[in-house]
Amino acid sequence: MAGRCKYSCATASETLEWIKAIVDFIKPFTFLINAHVVNFFSDRLWEAVDKDWIDCLRNESTENLLLIPSGIVQDHWPDSLKDFVLTLKSLEFPRQQADLQVLPSFPVTSLNTVLAQGMNLKKKHEVEVLSAVVNSIANTVKADAIVDVGAGQGYLAQVLSFQYQHSVVAIDASSHHGKVTNARAERIKKYCAAQMRKNGSGNKNPNVPKTITCRVMSIDTLKALSNMSLHSDDVEQSKLIEQNHQECEGRKLRSSCNSLVLAGLHACGDLSVTMLKTFVECKEVKAVVSIGCCYNLLSEEGIDLAGSPSGFPISHGVKSLGFTLGKSSRDLACQSAERWRSLEMDAGVRNFELHAFRAAFQMVLCKYYPEVIVTSPSVGRQGKALRHQQQRRILESRLRIEDHTCPSFDQKHCGIAYSFLNPKESKMDDESVSMLDTAALSHGNSFNRSTRCEHTVSDDKYLLFEKYCLSGLCRLDLKPLDNLNLHRLWDEAEPFADIIGPYWSLRAALAPVLETYILLDRLLFLQEQGSSLEAVMLPVFDPVLSPRNVAIIAKKPKS
Repeated sequence: MAGRCKYSCATASETLEWIKAIVDFIKPFTFLINAHVVNFFSDRLWEAVDKDWIDCLRNESTENLLLIPSGIVQDHWPDSLKDFVLTLKSLEFPRQQADLQVLPSFPVTSLNTVLAQGMNLKKKHEVEVLSAVVNSIANTVKADAIVDVGAGQGYLAQVLSFQYQHSVVAIDASSHHGKVTNARAERIKKYCAAQMRKNGSGNKNPNVPKTITCRVMSIDTLKALSNMSLHSDDVEQSKLIEQNHQECEGRKLRSSCNSLVLAGLHACGDLSVTMLKTFVECKEVKAVVSIGCCYNLLSEEGIDLAGSPSGFPISHGVKSLGFTLGKSSRDLACQSAERWRSLEMDAGVRNFELHAFRAAFQMVLCKYYPEVIVTSPSVGRQGKALRHQQQRRILESRLRIEDHTCPSFDQKHCGIAYSFLNPKESKMDDESVSMLDTAALSHGNSFNRSTRCEHTVSDDKYLLFEKYCLSGLCRLDLKPLDNLNLHRLWDEAEPFADIIGPYWSLRAALAPVLETYILLDRLLFLQEQGSSLEAVMLPVFDPVLSPRNVAIIAKKPKS
């Protein structure tokens, strides 16, 4: 059972009606969307949630918790909880991949092994589909050239050049990416030239994307770059921009292109918004295809630098509502319901545990290192690193451990975690690490309950928490204090650790709606321009492979 979207964004008025419905519903839950989950234990965040919801979900299986962001409810839940989840589902923009045959001349062509070299499955899927979409739009507006904004290593630009025969400029802030793009393009060029000779096409040189290294900080910068000629002598002008992008603010570079298309595959933060604004303001840009990402990096009006153009909100309609999000909410908008749903139960359990460890580690910092808290410390991706180590070692040692009796975790073994994180100060063998990781992390998967000796699951979790804390302190360049009592703090947190899964699941259920709110703001901005352009939102990728799959596609009608 799941709610179905009952809203439309075909017109500006319908889009604004949808946006208002989102704001009206999520306003009472700002305590959830603005929460810092690292403060889960220290601020007792669960106490703000309906007690009946928590009591119900506390006893729910991990599999069912992972389905909550997808709008799937259980019959035995309180009616108010079911209504919360289903209403959220009805407010989100549908993510199922659209039938893209609605676009004119839209065949998706599989990439050959040369063009696909270096791409993982996700990237290959994205580039195959988006290049076909951009090609279709470019042909519709009879584009002279395509500008790939935030081009990265140039995968999209190269497919548009070599496979679809478009003139392409690839813009990226990283000079390293530019060098990689050029080197890769040369290899592909040689292959294509050889194929042309083999097929009797003569010595015609294939199209090669031009690369520009420039940090696009404003609309004027992107307008100047978009107006740049693709002729070789204009590449010299791009070097001026690379040397000092501020000098090109407002500069009108000469253009030989009357029709340009801006394309962005996961252009980060404000960059996607800059593309839309440039499309509106630059007469040479006839169409834009934008797929955004990294909403946490968006600048937000009223929160970030006053007086500077912001990346959210950009529509008059959303600005008039006065409902701000903040970084925690924009962070949450990046969560993927499809990824949650595809997690296996063990992976879900470990994810919840890592959130519990991070929140308990925050208690450690508050109590023993209060001067660090004011700096909003980040311990990085150590949780994922520990989880990957765990999975690898469990896999490698499962058969061996099944033949072992449970080891006794004396002081020597309790010191293994610190030794593992500080190899210069203490030596330990791989078997000891593997034994600790497997025993502390497997939670009964590798050990039969009858052979667990005197050690409980609680003991095992504490050992992993200790390892997490020592790793976190190391990341922050902090040394364990003599009076550091991790066991006492874990004893305070552990009785509520099983609530963090339900709490995170409820927060994640809000994520698709928050992303919808951000995307509808962008669509409404375009719709507010009136009949001077046409704009739609389409989910173009498989959301399991590529969660940020919604493209905003706009074009100016033929004059």
